Amino acid sequence: MRTDSSPGTLPAREHLPAAGAGTPVLDVVIPVYNEEKDLKPCVRRLHEHLSRTFPYAFRVTIADNASTDSTPHVAARLTERFPEVRYVRLEQKGRGRALRTVWSASDAPVLAYMDVDLSTDLNALLPLVAPLISGHSDLAIGSRLSRSSRVVRGAKREFISRSYNLILRGSLQARFSDAQCGFKAIRRDVAQVLLPLVEDSGWFFDTELLVLSERAGLRIHEVPVDWVDDPDSTVHIVKTATDDLKGVWRVGRALATGSLPLDRLARPFGDDPRDRNLTDVPQGLARQLVGFCVVGALSTLCYLLLYSGFRAFTGSQTANGLALLVSAVANTAANRRLTFGVRGRGGAVRHQAQGLVVFGIGLALTSGSLAALDAASSDPAHSTELAVLVAANLAATVLRFLLFRAWVFPDHDQPHEAAVPARQGARDAAVTAAWQDATMPLQPVRSPLPTRTSRPSVPDQRDHR
Repeated sequence: MRTDSSPGTLPAREHLPAAGAGTPVLDVVIPVYNEEKDLKPCVRRLHEHLSRTFPYAFRVTIADNASTDSTPHVAARLTERFPEVRYVRLEQKGRGRALRTVWSASDAPVLAYMDVDLSTDLNALLPLVAPLISGHSDLAIGSRLSRSSRVVRGAKREFISRSYNLILRGSLQARFSDAQCGFKAIRRDVAQVLLPLVEDSGWFFDTELLVLSERAGLRIHEVPVDWVDDPDSTVHIVKTATDDLKGVWRVGRALATGSLPLDRLARPFGDDPRDRNLTDVPQGLARQLVGFCVVGALSTLCYLLLYSGFRAFTGSQTANGLALLVSAVANTAANRRLTFGVRGRGGAVRHQAQGLVVFGIGLALTSGSLAALDAASSDPAHSTELAVLVAANLAATVLRFLLFRAWVFPDHDQPHEAAVPARQGARDAAVTAAWQDATMPLQPVRSPLPTRTSRPSVPDQRDHR
């Protein structure tokens, strides 16, 4: 995974103003490979729909993945006929490569893409991009798996799609419902930050983009779509599925090892109400309590199993110390990553050392409880020992959470970018400067988005209808 080019946090989301006269608000990319038959009707239908319903200036970009048929000639004729259509030729195949190339060079504040077969009904296009224009969301995806979606496709594709999304939920904890629908949009300022982190250049590209976006805390808007399967699709299902599973493994490993700098995007926009300093309201306390309780329950179960195993061949005090030591190391690592959201290896040794201090306090509580039990009874039952240890661990758990929150993993008011290592300073400064230049036209202005002057406004169209 790419780990060296994240330029930092994103600015606050704003209603997107136009970048300048003649600059489109929306750039719709159509990746194609040998689509001489479907390209013309697709572009004509999309152009007609946007001209009739979309209230802002737009562009349609044909991204040709090294076609060997007459696709370039068809695209050239379309660019001559429609001023809003342009053609980009790539000499290498790969849908992800095409989207990265076009999106990185586009000047439109909202970027989208759709498949050339137009399986998705175009009436969902305006609801797809509207939350991005308004500043409500960062990405938007069409979902064929929403309850209100209307989908017509075969049982095999239905099974594959649902199985793939179950894999994403189980392995990468993805919460979005449909990763593979060829109908997505993203704000350009968000794309400038995330695209350098996405490694895949094929069909897994948008899945990887969505997973990283979700892990970075970006808001993903889902739109139910009407979708009709294309029986003539040229997608190789087996190869695509294999590549996707490889991508899931690669991204999952990178997230597990903390090699992605997503902690620098933990607050990707400045209008998050969780960033507001409210008196007497601890930041993130509810989420941390839930995570700590889950980790604590699993740690307690692990501790009891270890204690029972060690107790079979050693005394109660020794078994208690060994079980606590092993479970404490695992507990600190799990709370570091899951409860308090600390990623990467920085400070891991210090956190474990502090965790061992907390472990010592827990050891004193539980050992003292066992000592008191031994003083009260010369030969206590094993079940009695376990009951006393559970009660002592409950008390130690409360104290452990308070120490973890206040001492081991305290909240910091400093912005995340201040923690970037100095050795990355020069490189990140250059990337940040380039990113700021790219997003400069998107600074808030008071004037609203101008409508296209070459066609009537939406209310006029409604009157004519």
